[in-house]
Amino acid sequence: MLTYQECLDMCGLSDDEINAIAEHEHMEPIIAAAFGQYLVTHKDERRIQGIILDDIKRAENAGNQQHAEALRKVLKHFLATHPEHREGAGG
Repeated sequence: MLTYQECLDMCGLSDDEINAIAEHEHMEPIIAAAFGQYLVTHKDERRIQGIILDDIKRAENAGNQQHAEALRKVLKHFLATHPEHREGAGG
């Protein structure tokens, strides 16, 4: 059986990026890791970028600026590690 850390290591995303996917999709982090790995493998990183941007907007709309700022850092890391999807990124 694989551990969560082994799944995380294989998916090509950070723990924070996986948590952003889990938050957005309302799923457990282990499932989000598999989903994120699928998106990365199928060159759909733009969807991950959109998920993080949606999470930022949701946090801002809820008045949770601290969470929104944490998610901006997640987005910044994601764009740094997946630079081919940088254009059009906001946040």
